[in-house]
Amino acid sequence: MQGFWSGAKKRRSRIHRVPALAVAIVTLICIAALGQSPERSGGNAGVQEILAYIHSGWDSLTRSTTSCSGISDPKVSVAPVLYLPASFGKPSEVDQMQRDCGIRVVYLPQVIHQLGTNEVDSIQPPGLLYLKNKYVVPGGRFNEMYGWDSYFIIRGLLRDGRVELARGMVENFFFEIEHYGAVLNANRTYYLTRSQPPFLSSMVVAVHEAQKAAGQDDRAWLEKAYGYVKRDYVMWTQDPHLAGSTGLSRYYDFGEGPAMEALQDENDIYRQVAAYFLFHPAVPAVEGEAVDVPDGRASGSTYSVRVCSAGQSQSSCEAEHFVKLKPDYYKGDRSMRESGFDISFRFGPYGVATHHYAPVCLNSLLFKTERDLEGMSRLLGKTSDTLHWQSLAEARKRLVQKYLWNERQGLFFDYDFENNRRSSYRYATTFYPLWAGLASDAQARAVMKNLAVFERAGGISMSVQQTQGQWDYPFGWAPIQLLAVEGMRRYGYNAEGDRVSTEFLSMVVQNFERDKTIREKYNVVTRSSETKVKAGYAANVIGFGWTNGTFLELLHWLPAEKVSHLAQPILPRLTNQAARASPTRFH
Repeated sequence: MQGFWSGAKKRRSRIHRVPALAVAIVTLICIAALGQSPERSGGNAGVQEILAYIHSGWDSLTRSTTSCSGISDPKVSVAPVLYLPASFGKPSEVDQMQRDCGIRVVYLPQVIHQLGTNEVDSIQPPGLLYLKNKYVVPGGRFNEMYGWDSYFIIRGLLRDGRVELARGMVENFFFEIEHYGAVLNANRTYYLTRSQPPFLSSMVVAVHEAQKAAGQDDRAWLEKAYGYVKRDYVMWTQDPHLAGSTGLSRYYDFGEGPAMEALQDENDIYRQVAAYFLFHPAVPAVEGEAVDVPDGRASGSTYSVRVCSAGQSQSSCEAEHFVKLKPDYYKGDRSMRESGFDISFRFGPYGVATHHYAPVCLNSLLFKTERDLEGMSRLLGKTSDTLHWQSLAEARKRLVQKYLWNERQGLFFDYDFENNRRSSYRYATTFYPLWAGLASDAQARAVMKNLAVFERAGGISMSVQQTQGQWDYPFGWAPIQLLAVEGMRRYGYNAEGDRVSTEFLSMVVQNFERDKTIREKYNVVTRSSETKVKAGYAANVIGFGWTNGTFLELLHWLPAEKVSHLAQPILPRLTNQAARASPTRFH
């Protein structure tokens, strides 16, 4: 996907040879406020039914902080509370909601200017953070407005003609920056310590282009948006979000200790982690004897360990020992949650070292942000700003090439800046540089030669590592399918983009025909929504916001003759390369 800057720089020889792609790759430029036309179903009854489900689903997934349905939080067991920003006038609709819903309304204890400046632990009980406009939630346990989910939801809303709702969501993010210090993971008090992958500039591009297509070239709104995108960008490009001396950025959660949302419904994840590292000690150690680990929230709970003879009585046991996970583990766990890829072993087992890596995804998104800011400033007549953003984007591009590209493997990898080495963990974020337009033609060609490493019968698998985490093999997620396919199309790989789109869309259609739901993730090997996740929450949540949005976008750009075949079964693809990339199991 390109942004405002797409026409400013002619660079893709492969694209120049495929003029029709000039429209296809800018998937937002001509988003008409008309929704998906009936012919997009290709006469496929299953597709027609899904389109009706998605269209009506936007309303059932729409929430407001002034409605009773938006207040509850399935992730924690406390009475609902709505928090207003400190020094913020109480809106009249909040008074009405308070009477109708019978919930408490409380002011935050202090004004928040940036993440990490307030003591979140002191905000008890946890609750919902007020936002001015309506928003679409993912569904299920996710009953709030999320950072990166919202980009894919907004793409779907715009494709379905819901421009005002999409714009309101973007303005909610402006409100978060103004009153809560950043684009938040989501609008709950326990998320005041972290953000999520920076898609704000892409949201602004999407909404502005949709408005422009509808005859509303709102430069005043773009000027306002430009200021907030700059503020969001600054957070990611200063300490502690800097990746050592690389000049790149990292994920970093300002909080300490266990993540609150993980304590209730994630399969006792921290006990799992403690058990894992007893049998797979890390270097440096991430757990230790309880007496050697500082007390306090940063160190979480204590776990007991006893060694006994198998089949013998309790008298055969050694004395009980007590262990704790160290604060640095929890920092990694929380930072993994900021990345959105929770849980994966990409940054070490259970994401333990997330904050020690410069990730491909984050730095591709920041390159995209720099390019979008370049384009916005050009439209707004800010010539010196345009040159500034262009320079920053080119500098980041050079650093990504230096640290994150592996010429021999033909893939992009994350960089461990603590140990000065590139990761060898093959991960689907290798497609992000293609989506952002950061990769060279040769790099795009090399990545596409490795497509079979990730491609399965249901689309792109997150990795080739079978870890029992939901963001690893054999699972595939809608947003990654969209970014990967748009990256392929950007560099002229239309046939491959059509194939992956067909694999994913047909899998969603066939599962919908069975249970009439759309899910947050799928097993792309078995082409099933029946997932068995043991590391993290077990549910495969119904809804589902970003799957709905991705379905509409992939369907829109799929040739009509392929749409009509989406209900047909697809056999597993297994090339020689895919066979060599068979999954590695973590025990």
